[in-house]
Amino acid sequence: MTHSVEHPASQFDPTEHPHRRRNLLNGDWVLVSPHRTKRPWQGQVERPPQENLPSHDPSCYLCPGNERAGGVSNPNYPSTFIFTNDFAALLADSPSHNISQNHFFQAEAETGTCRVICFSPRHDLTLAQMTGPEIRQVVDVWAEQVVELGASDDISYVQLFENRGAMMGSSNPHPHGQVWANRRIPTEPAAEDREQRLYFERNNQPLLVDYLHAELKVGERIVLESDEWVVLVPYWAVWPFETLILPRQHVLHMPDLNDAQRDDLALILKQLLIRYDNLFETSFPYSMGWHGQPTDGGRYPHWQLHAHFYPPLLRSATVRKFMVGYELLATPQRDITPEQAAARLRQQSNIHYKSTPG
Repeated sequence: MTHSVEHPASQFDPTEHPHRRRNLLNGDWVLVSPHRTKRPWQGQVERPPQENLPSHDPSCYLCPGNERAGGVSNPNYPSTFIFTNDFAALLADSPSHNISQNHFFQAEAETGTCRVICFSPRHDLTLAQMTGPEIRQVVDVWAEQVVELGASDDISYVQLFENRGAMMGSSNPHPHGQVWANRRIPTEPAAEDREQRLYFERNNQPLLVDYLHAELKVGERIVLESDEWVVLVPYWAVWPFETLILPRQHVLHMPDLNDAQRDDLALILKQLLIRYDNLFETSFPYSMGWHGQPTDGGRYPHWQLHAHFYPPLLRSATVRKFMVGYELLATPQRDITPEQAAARLRQQSNIHYKSTPG
């Protein structure tokens, strides 16, 4: 006769056992598989970015005085510089057109504009290497672009973002970002609008204001704190070292930031980016962007300004996280837990690894 042996149920450990977490901002889920960090890596290894860049590159179409596509020359700008993208994904004068023949074939013409923001005239810098006052100028430009473009009746949303590094699709190492302004609210901000609105209707409080209070109480996912801002790895983070930047006060969008908040934002951005670079001693690639209330004239008391940073590096400067297979066909998946990622970022020095001692 065979007797079965009962084993006591093992206690769940989020650093060892697979589980999934819900993204408060869009309602999606992410699979966390922390045990996978133990597997050997035999996949693709990236080439490290070029580290020694000139302060001015005659062949760079973003450097001061150089010629861009179509024969347009940049001015000799001393700080920031904005121009309409020579290869814009959105056009203001696209003809109106709708396809809605039946359930299967639907399309709408989309209008808008795309601009490029050069953060600095220096070709060899990144935001991490710029000074606080120089980054503050970038913050002011971001706010000005939201005001200017959002004032149009034809624009419902202004998206500020930066793709940093060739790994994230940037075709030029010159420090720059972009602003795309759409007639309609894009997919991700629309999802965030839905979830924030639902929470506000139930609780009469902005979702991200309450979420920040909860994160500060727990503390384990906090990376940086300042008088006006908090940087944390969100509970639902998908990318290995993803972070979220939140103001301590309720702020609807970038133009609402006062001088103290803007100065403090410049400093905490620099500190975060230094920690990213120090993590693997490389110019850390990422896509980042700001989400704030739409500009279509509606009321959005449920909104809270915030920035997302999505860096792809996983194990080193040359090993990245790929979103393929299961991630594309089922659910996004991550290996290290958000808590582990936050701890590693907190441990980094606030002095850039390229800085000369003394």
